[in-house]
Amino acid sequence: MHIEIQRNSETSLSKQIFLSIVDHIRSGLIPQGSQLPSVRELSKELEVSFVTVVKAYKELEKGNFITSIQGKGTFVNTEETEIEEIKNDYLPFNWQLSIQDYLPRAQFSRFHHVPGEIQLSSSMIDPGLLPNRYLEQEIHKMLSENPRILSQYSEIQGDYNLREAMTQYLKQFEVPTTPDNLLITNGSQQGLDLVARTFVGPGDVVVMESPTYPGAIDIFRGRGATILTVPVDKEGMKVDILQNLCDKYKPKIIYTIPTFHNPTGAVMSLKRRRQILEIAKSIQCIIVEDDPWGEIYFDKKPPAPIKSIDYYGHVIYLKGLSKTLAPSCRIGILSASGSIFNRLLAAKSNADLGSPLLTQKSLLPFITSKKMIDHMKKLRTALRVRRDLTLDLLSQYAPEEISWIIPNGGLNIWISLPTWIDTNLLLMEAKKNFVTFLPGSACYPVEQENHHMRLSFSYMNEQQLQHGIITLCNIFNSEITSKKMKNNTPYF
Repeated sequence: MHIEIQRNSETSLSKQIFLSIVDHIRSGLIPQGSQLPSVRELSKELEVSFVTVVKAYKELEKGNFITSIQGKGTFVNTEETEIEEIKNDYLPFNWQLSIQDYLPRAQFSRFHHVPGEIQLSSSMIDPGLLPNRYLEQEIHKMLSENPRILSQYSEIQGDYNLREAMTQYLKQFEVPTTPDNLLITNGSQQGLDLVARTFVGPGDVVVMESPTYPGAIDIFRGRGATILTVPVDKEGMKVDILQNLCDKYKPKIIYTIPTFHNPTGAVMSLKRRRQILEIAKSIQCIIVEDDPWGEIYFDKKPPAPIKSIDYYGHVIYLKGLSKTLAPSCRIGILSASGSIFNRLLAAKSNADLGSPLLTQKSLLPFITSKKMIDHMKKLRTALRVRRDLTLDLLSQYAPEEISWIIPNGGLNIWISLPTWIDTNLLLMEAKKNFVTFLPGSACYPVEQENHHMRLSFSYMNEQQLQHGIITLCNIFNSEITSKKMKNNTPYF
């Protein structure tokens, strides 16, 4: 178990230890039932005081993450087995925990595609809304006309014809680029990873929105970054707080999702986009602009990306095509310029020597045809119907103590519950009813906020959505009613 201690952080050492172990548990990096190091062992390993570790362990016990058994040790709680029954040989692979790793957390992978009859946890699009038949025909045609594609590697930078097509595609977003400044990646997740492994090392400061995309948290934490957070309101990242952090800490990277923010759905105003770019220019740092679904708007088009006004190469722009076209193809686009692009290209070379040529060629005919425009129009219409259904169901069945943000695009709705409700515990109850969602705690890089959840309305059909949301609302009502009854119980 790797615990990164940042001694210059404003977060106390005991809180850092607590948060790190919570991240390991929620990521599944420490299996349920595993025995944690003793207080003495961990204090020696981390070079912190005995009292510091005791305080962290007490907080973990208070949060019901661990249980200490006199004479046996401290164990990670398990949902299915009484902790007193756990023995040292409970898991045949317990010895593996002695092998040091450097993963601080990997929460997103646990919720990305999980079993569940009604899956509301992952921002994926219903396969029935994607151009599967057309892509199948194009793949057959391509392979029959040029079977040698199967025996060819792609350029490391990506197929040139696809980069040309994407240059034209990005013009609709006012993103100025050329084929020479585009890098084809295995989804936008790889783009994030390339940025992190190229520019982020232990102790480097990364500023992120709070909450934000869990996959980005996992990547930057994995590089040992010091993560600072900026709250999000209806116009996106709060610039006054960002300015104060940048003046004090001079971050290396500002990571933002300005368009249909994940998870809240907020859209950053054009004014704030300009302000953030000015801040980055003043301190000479990089903005990583993640744009997973800027095409999925339900009313008016959102403002142009920050990249559209970037004339000095401060912005690395990431766009994924997997979700909206073909998840199995795992195609993403990275746009950057100058030596930053050259270094990212070198990182891509080290990572995999180039993305598969077959998947790149498979999408090319679709992207260059009118079918792409028609597909996006139909997709926006279908997803708006599902969003509206979700909002109607929440308005009808959710208790008044529940609130949510109405998204004007994207795939998610951010729901807030009373602060005393832990959505990680609600998820356990929902799973019993074969429904899943993303607990909000996975979306917070530093602080722990457990009373939010992200609900994705894009993957399930309308009948499944109705069943899943009514089920969740019943769980909400049951939890709140139980709390009210308990508070009103007279004492004799």
